This record gives sequence, C-alpha cells and structure tokens, in this order.
Amino acid sequence: MSYAIYPSLEGRTVFVSGGATGIGAEIVKGFAAQGAKVGFLDFDADASSALVKATEGNVTHEFCDLRDIDDLRAAIGRLKAALGPAEVLVNNAARDDRHAWTDVEPDYWDERFAVNLRHMFFAIQAVAPDMVAAGKGSIINMGSNSWWEAGGGFPAYTSAKSAVHGLTRTMARDLGDHRIRVNTVVPGWVMTERQKKLWANPEALEKHRDRQCLPDLIEPRHVARMVLFLASDDAEMCTANNYMVEAGSI
Repeated sequence: MSYAIYPSLEGRTVFVSGGATGIGAEIVKGFAAQGAKVGFLDFDADASSALVKATEGNVTHEFCDLRDIDDLRAAIGRLKAALGPAEVLVNNAARDDRHAWTDVEPDYWDERFAVNLRHMFFAIQAVAPDMVAAGKGSIINMGSNSWWEAGGGFPAYTSAKSAVHGLTRTMARDLGDHRIRVNTVVPGWVMTERQKKLWANPEALEKHRDRQCLPDLIEPRHVARMVLFLASDDAEMCTANNYMVEAGSI
C-alpha cells in the first residue's frame, strides 16, 4: 500500500513512550520513515535494541520505567540532550492486562493507573515548556475504545483509559494559546503480537468482527497512520478531540 508523506514531519523531533513493540513500534517506524528525529522510551531492552537495529540506527532509545516519574523525567532529559526539544509527544505506553473486579486491591489499582495514565501527564509536563517557547507542538495521547464499548474484564484499565479523554481536553485548553495541539487516538482491537498470543482466538475474533462495520481486522499500521497525521501540519486546526481507529465498532 502507498501512504501519505508529510513534508512537515521531516526533521521534526518526536518522543514516543512504549515504543519498542506493538502499536508503539509501528509509530516509531512510521515517524522514522517520514524523516523525523525519533526517540522512544521503553523498559524492554531486547525489543528496543531490535527496533533500533531494524531502523538502521535512525531512532534513539532510552530505557525507562514509566511508573517511576523521576526515571521518566530523566529519560526525557536524555532524549532532549541527544535530539533536541520535543516537537511531538506520543503518549503511547499502556498495558491492558485482564483482571477480575473481585480481585483488585488498592496497590494493583494504583499500579494500573501508573502504567496507563499517570505518566502521560508528567511526560506532557516535561516537554510542554519547550513547546511553549517554540509556539507550537503536537501531543497525542493513546486512548482505547474498550470503555466506549463497555468492555468488561479489566476495570482499572478501562477507568484509566477513559480518563485520557479528560486529560486531553483540559491540556488542549491549557496549551492551546501557544498553538500546542492535544488529541487522543482511540484504537479498537488492534492485532499486535501480544493480542494474538493472549486473546485473539477464533471465537473472540468472530464475535469482534460482528461488532465492526468493516470486515478487516485492525493492524498497528492503521493506528500509526492516524498518529502521523495528527503530528503533521496537515492537522494544524485539530485539537481537543478523539480520533477513532476502530473500524466502526462502537
């Protein structure tokens, strides 16, 4: 397939969290193919090294446990030192681990929010001052259609992901005067290797296809293409909104 090239992304500095695998890796590769300067954060050292090698060293990786905000801030600082201030931030990192509501304890709830929401705000806080100084920027938060669908089986995850909508809306208002755009990309069920391994059995896939308007399963590249658009100047008047990539499944 042939996809759009965005001239405005060439040379642009992009930071991506959770960039080593799945949707994040496709986002990293997509920006690299556009000629952007890409740095990504991840604590999967092996997958990160493999991605750097696959992109022929055209991307930069910093090890980071996003649950540790001091570690997050330090890693972003190292990316800034290596690549320059972020002009685009993609808050992608998340984990949709299943859990029964009857088993959840406060520590687990807090850890799920640390994994799926808290780091997004503190990453924004870390990069936004440079965007304010530049008078422009694009921040893209990764949501999920799981809560829109009233999906069950992971209440801490869906609660955190629903809060991404509020974070996007309020930060778009707080940063908009500086021409910084803040949006949410909302994927449906994306066929990453993790999903295929853990949950994408034939029965579940057949049921999910019935929910979608389109018959094809969603691949990571479909989500990455929306992220690239929102990061580009083609989306210069797009902010404070959800951009769905869910094949009409809501």
